[in-house]
Amino acid sequence: MRTLGAIVTATIVVLLLRSTVLAALAVRGVVLDALAFATVVWGLRRGAGSGATFGFVIGLCADLDVAHWPGRHAMALALLGYIVGRLSGTLVRESPRAQFALLVLATAAHQVWAAAFELGGFLVWPELVSRAVVGAVATAAVGVAILWILRRLQGRPVITHAGVQPGKTI
Repeated sequence: MRTLGAIVTATIVVLLLRSTVLAALAVRGVVLDALAFATVVWGLRRGAGSGATFGFVIGLCADLDVAHWPGRHAMALALLGYIVGRLSGTLVRESPRAQFALLVLATAAHQVWAAAFELGGFLVWPELVSRAVVGAVATAAVGVAILWILRRLQGRPVITHAGVQPGKTI
Protein backbone atom coordinates (compact mmCIF):
# COMPACT_ATOMS: atom_id res chain seq x y z
CA MET A 1 0.00 0.00 0.00
CA ARG A 2 2.93 2.32 0.69
CA THR A 3 4.23 1.77 -2.83
CA LEU A 4 0.87 2.69 -4.32
CA GLY A 5 0.74 5.86 -2.23
CA ALA A 6 4.29 6.74 -3.26
CA ILE A 7 3.47 6.18 -6.95
CA VAL A 8 0.37 8.39 -6.73
CA THR A 9 2.18 11.14 -4.82
CA ALA A 10 5.22 11.14 -7.12
CA THR A 11 2.97 11.15 -10.20
CA ILE A 12 0.99 14.14 -8.97
CA VAL A 13 4.14 16.10 -8.03
CA VAL A 14 5.88 15.41 -11.35
CA LEU A 15 2.81 16.26 -13.43
CA LEU A 16 2.29 19.50 -11.50
CA LEU A 17 5.93 20.47 -12.02
CA ARG A 18 5.68 19.56 -15.69
CA SER A 19 2.60 21.66 -16.32
CA THR A 20 3.66 24.72 -14.29
CA VAL A 21 7.34 25.52 -13.77
CA LEU A 22 8.78 23.34 -16.51
CA ALA A 23 6.21 24.52 -19.07
CA ALA A 24 7.48 28.08 -18.63
CA LEU A 25 11.04 26.91 -19.31
CA ALA A 26 9.92 24.91 -22.36
CA VAL A 27 8.48 28.07 -23.91
CA ARG A 28 11.98 29.56 -23.73
CA GLY A 29 13.47 26.51 -25.46
CA VAL A 30 14.82 24.64 -22.41
CA VAL A 31 13.11 21.28 -22.20
CA LEU A 32 13.58 19.47 -18.89
CA ASP A 33 12.01 16.03 -19.06
CA ALA A 34 10.60 15.48 -15.57
CA LEU A 35 8.87 12.28 -16.68
CA ALA A 36 12.11 10.60 -17.75
CA PHE A 37 13.97 11.89 -14.68
CA ALA A 38 11.36 10.55 -12.26
CA THR A 39 11.20 7.21 -14.06
CA VAL A 40 15.00 6.79 -14.01
CA VAL A 41 15.22 7.62 -10.31
CA TRP A 42 12.29 5.32 -9.49
CA GLY A 43 13.80 2.46 -11.51
CA LEU A 44 17.19 2.92 -9.85
CA ARG A 45 15.68 2.95 -6.37
CA ARG A 46 13.10 0.18 -6.67
CA GLY A 47 14.09 -2.18 -9.48
CA ALA A 48 12.70 -3.32 -12.81
CA GLY A 49 9.13 -4.26 -11.92
CA SER A 50 8.42 -1.16 -9.91
CA GLY A 51 10.25 1.01 -12.46
CA ALA A 52 8.08 -0.33 -15.28
CA THR A 53 4.91 0.14 -13.22
CA PHE A 54 5.83 3.70 -12.26
CA GLY A 55 6.81 4.54 -15.85
CA PHE A 56 3.51 3.19 -17.16
CA VAL A 57 1.40 5.02 -14.55
CA ILE A 58 3.16 8.37 -14.93
CA GLY A 59 3.19 8.00 -18.71
CA LEU A 60 -0.50 7.18 -18.89
CA CYS A 61 -1.32 10.16 -16.64
CA ALA A 62 0.85 12.38 -18.86
CA ASP A 63 -0.98 11.08 -21.93
CA LEU A 64 -4.31 11.90 -20.34
CA ASP A 65 -3.00 15.31 -19.24
CA VAL A 66 -2.47 16.43 -22.83
CA ALA A 67 -5.14 15.74 -25.39
CA HIS A 68 -3.69 12.96 -27.52
CA TRP A 69 -4.18 9.23 -27.71
CA PRO A 70 -3.19 7.28 -24.60
CA GLY A 71 -0.13 5.09 -24.62
CA ARG A 72 2.48 7.26 -26.28
CA HIS A 73 4.33 8.23 -23.10
CA ALA A 74 3.14 5.18 -21.16
CA MET A 75 4.88 2.64 -23.36
CA ALA A 76 8.16 4.53 -23.63
CA LEU A 77 8.38 5.28 -19.91
CA ALA A 78 7.42 1.73 -18.92
CA LEU A 79 10.26 0.41 -21.07
CA LEU A 80 12.68 2.99 -19.66
CA GLY A 81 11.68 2.13 -16.09
CA TYR A 82 12.15 -1.57 -16.74
CA ILE A 83 15.53 -1.16 -18.46
CA VAL A 84 16.90 1.19 -15.80
CA GLY A 85 15.58 -1.09 -13.06
CA ARG A 86 17.36 -4.06 -14.64
CA LEU A 87 20.57 -2.06 -14.88
CA SER A 88 20.28 -0.91 -11.26
CA GLY A 89 21.84 -4.12 -10.00
CA THR A 90 24.98 -3.70 -12.08
CA LEU A 91 25.62 0.04 -11.83
CA VAL A 92 27.14 2.20 -9.15
CA ARG A 93 23.91 4.11 -8.64
CA GLU A 94 25.39 6.85 -6.45
CA SER A 95 27.98 7.74 -9.10
CA PRO A 96 27.16 11.10 -10.72
CA ARG A 97 28.70 9.81 -13.96
CA ALA A 98 26.39 6.79 -14.07
CA GLN A 99 23.39 8.97 -13.20
CA PHE A 100 24.32 11.50 -15.89
CA ALA A 101 24.77 8.79 -18.53
CA LEU A 102 21.47 7.11 -17.65
CA LEU A 103 19.60 10.40 -17.63
CA VAL A 104 21.08 11.47 -20.99
CA LEU A 105 20.20 8.17 -22.65
CA ALA A 106 16.73 7.87 -21.10
CA THR A 107 15.79 11.48 -21.80
CA ALA A 108 17.07 11.34 -25.38
CA ALA A 109 15.10 8.15 -26.02
CA HIS A 110 11.94 9.63 -24.49
CA GLN A 111 12.32 12.95 -26.33
CA VAL A 112 12.86 11.26 -29.71
CA TRP A 113 9.92 8.91 -29.13
CA ALA A 114 7.55 11.71 -28.08
CA ALA A 115 8.69 14.15 -30.77
CA ALA A 116 8.41 11.55 -33.52
CA PHE A 117 4.63 11.69 -33.10
CA GLU A 118 4.49 15.48 -33.01
CA LEU A 119 6.82 16.23 -35.91
CA GLY A 120 6.29 14.57 -39.26
CA GLY A 121 8.51 13.92 -42.24
CA PHE A 122 12.25 13.76 -42.76
CA LEU A 123 12.63 17.53 -43.11
CA VAL A 124 12.26 18.04 -39.36
CA TRP A 125 14.83 15.43 -38.26
CA PRO A 126 17.55 18.04 -37.63
CA GLU A 127 15.18 19.91 -35.30
CA LEU A 128 14.22 16.64 -33.62
CA VAL A 129 17.84 15.68 -33.00
CA SER A 130 18.82 19.11 -31.66
CA ARG A 131 15.76 19.18 -29.38
CA ALA A 132 16.55 15.71 -28.03
CA VAL A 133 20.23 16.47 -27.43
CA VAL A 134 19.59 19.78 -25.67
CA GLY A 135 16.78 18.31 -23.58
CA ALA A 136 18.82 15.24 -22.65
CA VAL A 137 21.90 17.17 -21.55
CA ALA A 138 19.86 19.79 -19.67
CA THR A 139 17.74 17.17 -17.88
CA ALA A 140 20.80 15.10 -16.97
CA ALA A 141 22.73 18.10 -15.62
CA VAL A 142 19.81 19.37 -13.54
CA GLY A 143 18.90 15.83 -12.42
CA VAL A 144 22.40 15.01 -11.21
CA ALA A 145 22.53 18.35 -9.38
CA ILE A 146 19.17 17.62 -7.68
CA LEU A 147 20.32 14.15 -6.60
CA TRP A 148 23.62 15.57 -5.29
CA ILE A 149 21.80 18.27 -3.28
CA LEU A 150 19.37 15.71 -1.85
CA ARG A 151 22.26 13.44 -0.86
CA ARG A 152 24.01 16.32 0.91
CA LEU A 153 20.85 17.41 2.72
CA GLN A 154 19.93 13.89 3.85
CA GLY A 155 23.47 12.82 4.71
CA ARG A 156 22.89 9.39 3.16
CA PRO A 157 22.51 7.98 -0.34
CA VAL A 158 19.28 8.89 -2.12
CA ILE A 159 19.37 5.84 -4.35
CA THR A 160 19.94 2.64 -2.40
CA HIS A 161 20.12 -0.86 -3.82
CA ALA A 162 16.77 -1.89 -5.26
CA GLY A 163 16.79 -5.35 -3.69
CA VAL A 164 18.42 -4.68 -0.31
CA GLN A 165 17.06 -2.67 2.60
CA PRO A 166 19.36 0.06 3.96
CA GLY A 167 21.64 -1.26 6.69
CA LYS A 168 21.46 -4.89 5.59
CA THR A 169 24.11 -6.73 3.64
CA ILE A 170 23.81 -9.55 1.18
